[in-house]
Amino acid sequence: MLEQVDLSIETPKETYKPLYDELMTKLIVLQQRARAKGIGLVALFEGWNGAGKGSRIGDLLHNLDARATHVHVLSNFDQDEAARFRDMGTGVTGFAPLMQEFWQALGPRGDMTIYERGWYTAAARRLLYTDKEDLAKSYEASIHGFEKQLAADGYVIVKFFVHISQDAQEKRLRRLHEDPDTSWRVTKQELEHIKDYDITYAKYDDLLRRSDYDFARWTMVNGEDKRTANLTICKTLVKALENALDAAADPAAEAAAKKAAQNSAGMLQAADPRDRSDEESARVLEAALEAAATQSALAPTHSRFTIVPRPPRVEEIDHTLALTREEYAKALKKEQKRLGELELKMYRARIPLMLLYEGDDAAGKGGNIKRVAQAIDARAYTVFPSPAPTKPELMHPHLWRYWTRLPRAGHVGIYDRSWYGRVLVERVEGFASPAEWSRAYDEINEFERQLEAWGAILLKFWVAVDPDEQLRRFTERETNPDKQWKITPEDWRNRDKHPQYAAAANDMFRLTSTEYAPWIVLESTNKYYARIKALRIINETLEKRLGLR
Repeated sequence: MLEQVDLSIETPKETYKPLYDELMTKLIVLQQRARAKGIGLVALFEGWNGAGKGSRIGDLLHNLDARATHVHVLSNFDQDEAARFRDMGTGVTGFAPLMQEFWQALGPRGDMTIYERGWYTAAARRLLYTDKEDLAKSYEASIHGFEKQLAADGYVIVKFFVHISQDAQEKRLRRLHEDPDTSWRVTKQELEHIKDYDITYAKYDDLLRRSDYDFARWTMVNGEDKRTANLTICKTLVKALENALDAAADPAAEAAAKKAAQNSAGMLQAADPRDRSDEESARVLEAALEAAATQSALAPTHSRFTIVPRPPRVEEIDHTLALTREEYAKALKKEQKRLGELELKMYRARIPLMLLYEGDDAAGKGGNIKRVAQAIDARAYTVFPSPAPTKPELMHPHLWRYWTRLPRAGHVGIYDRSWYGRVLVERVEGFASPAEWSRAYDEINEFERQLEAWGAILLKFWVAVDPDEQLRRFTERETNPDKQWKITPEDWRNRDKHPQYAAAANDMFRLTSTEYAPWIVLESTNKYYARIKALRIINETLEKRLGLR
């Protein structure tokens, strides 16, 4: 693709200014229209060292609305840190996964996010310091998934590659290096790499061809003439925003977004089902069964990821499993002591541990989490709840708030409900459109695959309770002043929708119980049994990863 760039073209100053002013005037107006319509724009600037990426971004920013424009400069790469992680041999590639930096920097829909170097450069740097097989393919899949998800979620993606010749690169880098005020910008290593221009050219060209996706195309920029470069950049951005603004809106997505916003603001009221007659309850049940069948028919038939041979099913869960109080007390002391010791070893090995809890209301997720947290250093873990999304969260892709809530390597992240809300509550309650939640299964699978490639341990627990025991717990909570805060009218209403939630859970198991992150059922009609099962699974997994079994 690099051969497309004619580096001999120069735009005369007298021709440039009227063209540039006209384009920039259009772009300023389009930015405000896109902001009003909730269309996000992601502009990535990649290219050769010394090609002038920063200057081109600076010229662009001079005219745009700063309130709706974000610039992220790729963080410095610590080679010594990368080498230490590689040499530990634990399979962890760094303190955070590759793509977290770029998710964290992503502005909301309606704003422009400009990346000065991004995920392509970051992946290339990490690959120099890894001993994990197939990591290059994993990174390529991660990048494809990131760009595809943004495009599906209301973002326009424009990727610029700023190209210059070897002679131009050498002149620019040496000039920068020799100037005391700019010498810090060019290392001796970068100067030495000038001689590898032809090798790097071939690698860049291959990368550009493989990542020129129909939803995120590359635009080649002549970096040797700044006026020509600025015109190319402005023309591309203007055209991209015009196309996005002309595209037809998705009524289903708009209706779901409106309902989700009302829920976030506490505007949706839940009716108490206990006030109904038997006849009314029968009609509600019939409607729930019909809705469950309709939603299941809209779910994907399969995943592009490999699913375990026999994923769980709600109706097959054994609710008779139990421990006596005496058995529980003895096992709890043993397993918590074991976990406390393993957590220290896990920290030293810099292995991130992620524990995800989903399940029925009143199943005992909080109590299970408490027994895990009691066993480890309070500084070692963070509990991440998942209440209704806030307004800023609703203005981002649904995985954004979880990409920004990951534990650092060596720490524990505990998720009291999780990213699976997209295919559970948001599916059942209509807070996401069928198109949005149906594509979320593989978006989630890709997210979890990236966590696995990073080196994280991810354990996904489904905490299940028998409906009769759930009713008893609801009643107990309502009559116990110390527990009344745990029960809401929404909990009672959700019992009406049990068929829909059960169908959603079965589809979730069927489509996201992957080989690298399978679902684990915690049979919690007897809470003692579920707590000990979780602790044992965590301990056994850590021992295996640490080479202790």
